[in-house]
Amino acid sequence: MNNSSSSSRRLLLACLMAICLLMSHGFPTVMGQTGKWMSKTIQDSIRYSIQQPSVLLTDQEGHFLTIAYLVNPGFEKTGLNTTKEDVDWLLNQGYRVVILDYNHHSKAISPHINQDIIALNDAIASGEFCSLKDCSILQSYVLFDGYRIKRNIPYVKDDPTVYNCPDQYTVGDSLRMDIIYPANPKTPVPVVLSFSYSNSYATYDEEKGMLTAANQNKRTFLPYTFAGFDDSLLEGAPAAGMAWAIADHPKYCPWGSGKPLAGKNDTYKSYQTNPDAAKKVKAAIRTLRAKGADLGLSEKIGIYGFSRGSTAGALAIGDRHVPAFENAGWYREISDAVQAAVLGPGVFDYTQIYGHQNDGDENLESRCPWAWGNLADNREQWETMGATYLIKSSATPPVFLFYNTSDAPYYADQITVLTQKLDSLHIPHFVLKDYGSGHSVPKRTQDLGLIYRFLEENLK
Repeated sequence: MNNSSSSSRRLLLACLMAICLLMSHGFPTVMGQTGKWMSKTIQDSIRYSIQQPSVLLTDQEGHFLTIAYLVNPGFEKTGLNTTKEDVDWLLNQGYRVVILDYNHHSKAISPHINQDIIALNDAIASGEFCSLKDCSILQSYVLFDGYRIKRNIPYVKDDPTVYNCPDQYTVGDSLRMDIIYPANPKTPVPVVLSFSYSNSYATYDEEKGMLTAANQNKRTFLPYTFAGFDDSLLEGAPAAGMAWAIADHPKYCPWGSGKPLAGKNDTYKSYQTNPDAAKKVKAAIRTLRAKGADLGLSEKIGIYGFSRGSTAGALAIGDRHVPAFENAGWYREISDAVQAAVLGPGVFDYTQIYGHQNDGDENLESRCPWAWGNLADNREQWETMGATYLIKSSATPPVFLFYNTSDAPYYADQITVLTQKLDSLHIPHFVLKDYGSGHSVPKRTQDLGLIYRFLEENLK
């Protein structure tokens, strides 16, 4: 063997060893795949590139946590880091990152870019995202240039004796949240918090004879949230200069299940109960405010809620102090006040469910008495279950409400009751009606623009 060949082999071996060393320390490696993705926002194709780390994060089903990272949009980025610094950080955390480059297109701004957020989530959920078929539909995200993510932050420990489901669940799990925040921002930014309308819950595997994590951390389960309802409001918030967070719904139980101790099976079918829900909502806000201080977030927090997430989120807006609602979580010395709320169809006053027959809330009409006794004899307890009870004075923050009259009629009744309470206390509010059809969220550019302007006016 000649010296030239021997030197070449030694050089190749050294290169391979260096690559292995880098991978073993978790440094990012580039997949190298590029292509074009058709943007609905700019009505043209944009380039994407796929980068992945040496060790990929996976969900419970073995699929890869993926970030759709939108760079060079048509507005100034919030963070002072370079794009490479933030992408490398995401890679080092174990996320696969798909970079989509808008090349500073003038249309890639809020709220127009929400069209692409919807399309991206739909593509990830369907397994057709930029040729990738193995993206997690449990925990994949759309992030903007300059933003990072802290995932699975515990905000309260669940009490298994509230919903008693499953029977084997006797030691409480932590409820968690994800925070999407600007890295190294020029100035602190406000944050929009939502309580997911996809439930996380404890699961007992009969075959394995044990509790599993199969249904933990399902707050961003795409078929039930962002993709299922084409809901882009949270993930579009950074384009309007805000951060966002999403927390597990307070009802840590399959939505159609749950019962009091020694109560009837499925007593809590399709509803939550206090003081458990209110305690958790307050704990989540306190945790977000505590963590946000180190993440470039301001003190200003807005609530966004839809459906069961609206019922939960509405418990954040009132100013009535109820001692039984305060004793949960780890940051009880921190304020749980919010500065604005955007609430879709939900249940805000359970005492109103008998106002009309056959209006869609039959589960509530038949089952709420199983938990709280009949309304006539237990009205005070019933009142404490809804958000209107907690609205005591004009200290309650401004509220933006939205609903469709083609949705289940009881939602319109609930919105009416809430607006009447807000009116009586001269609390600023706005109602967006018939932006779409049925049980849905606003998707049109003009409607999203109204919501973002409302949040900016009250949070910035």
